[in-house]
Amino acid sequence: MAKEDRGFASMDRAKQREIASKGGKAAHQKGTAHEWTSEEARDAGRKGGIASHQRRREQAAGSNVVADTPGSGVSDVIGRDSSGDVSMPIDSDGE
Repeated sequence: MAKEDRGFASMDRAKQREIASKGGKAAHQKGTAHEWTSEEARDAGRKGGIASHQRRREQAAGSNVVADTPGSGVSDVIGRDSSGDVSMPIDSDGE
């Protein structure tokens, strides 16, 4: 049996969901399941929103930058200042 053919992750999604559901129900019956307070839920939602928007901003910023592959010299020509604006150096003759 190959390693990737074992365990929870190798099961189809419906089977995983069925098993997880049974575990959650059992934990509630036993009294050991975590129950969120409204404050905990609010904090979790806020943190998730912050993380999601931060990833989106980072991805958007990455798509506006010219590809900088090793040896391309792009990072030597185009940069960003502290405000995030693109800056390009001026030639020595002022152009």
